[in-house]
Amino acid sequence: MIEAAARPRIRPSGLRAESHPLAFARRLDWILLATAVALVAYGLWVVSGITRFAVPGDESYYLVRQAIAAGIGIIALVAATIVPIDLARRHWRSLYATTLALMFLVFLVAETIRGSKRWIDLGFIQFQPSELGKVLFVLALAGFLVERAGRVTRWRTILYAIGLGAAPILLVFLQPDLGTALVYAAALFALLFFVGVRWRQLLTLVVVAVLAILSVLWFLPAAGVEVLKPYQTERLTGLVDRDRDPGGLNWNMNQSITAVGAGGLTGRGTTDASQTRLGYLPENETDFAFASLAEQRGFVGSSILLLLYLLVVWRGLRVITVAGDLYGAVVAGGLVFALVFQVFVNVGMTMGVAPVTGIPLPFVTVGGSSMVANLLMIGVLQGIHARGAAVRRSLS
Repeated sequence: MIEAAARPRIRPSGLRAESHPLAFARRLDWILLATAVALVAYGLWVVSGITRFAVPGDESYYLVRQAIAAGIGIIALVAATIVPIDLARRHWRSLYATTLALMFLVFLVAETIRGSKRWIDLGFIQFQPSELGKVLFVLALAGFLVERAGRVTRWRTILYAIGLGAAPILLVFLQPDLGTALVYAAALFALLFFVGVRWRQLLTLVVVAVLAILSVLWFLPAAGVEVLKPYQTERLTGLVDRDRDPGGLNWNMNQSITAVGAGGLTGRGTTDASQTRLGYLPENETDFAFASLAEQRGFVGSSILLLLYLLVVWRGLRVITVAGDLYGAVVAGGLVFALVFQVFVNVGMTMGVAPVTGIPLPFVTVGGSSMVANLLMIGVLQGIHARGAAVRRSLS
């Protein structure tokens, strides 16, 4: 990733030469764009099946809303592709302040739904600021780190970056939204990696993080200090002992595993998928959307989705290698790693190999904010790729 820092920036004359719409369009990653479109289309098809019986009398209730969100997301994708990524680098402080403001806004105006304050009702869509915050968080923290590229191996800089990242992470955690807070933390770790922090320093941070997790889950509760809510602790520790309380907090995971196994090779279809249709699988349109997909479409349908994710990750990693500067490479790395983390944890928890944290499945989970944020991410990657291609051409 440090190679990108050594590449000279494109000269103003080169920028003017590449400003023609057709020249710019040729430098987009069309494979990434086509894969993103395929993911949106496949996700809408999945949503139409797993939510078909969710609202009696209106089979397309969730599908219509998800399609509206996809339309808004496509606009966000185009805008993020066109707007120069260098603006985000120069104004990272404003982006960071905006991220914090969005997190505070939730506590002021959001309604409490099932014990959480995460969503702001805009009428046509439920806006979840923490989803948009994932992209803004990466853009802002990457700007801070790249601005100090020559000092990123100093512990003072690393700790300062962690301190900046801790504020929005804490605000998301307090909503409470443990899953999204973990995504932010994973993105921060990726930013430190791609900006060039030494392996020994990263290993030290991992050890500290593991000790902190053990303290929160076991050591502090044993001393009478509860950091997490009881249901959060039970969800995280339930992975270790799935037979404990099978009819309580482990019910979701056990039903999810049953649904995944019931799908077989080609699935049971929307009508015969009893786990989904009869409501045995809770949150089948959100947290456990992958389990519903596996029950209805089987191994084949699930594999198609995972292959589409793999294509996005492959092209996203390629964007890192062709970025025109260090900032673009670090931003692309943070966004791609955050996507991988979400897919791994969400799919893993449906199969009982990861804790239930409420992390949404990108492009599939019913949630307009998640769809818009994921398409915005694709737009940022496209912008980085296009301008990186312009740099390479100007040097050839």
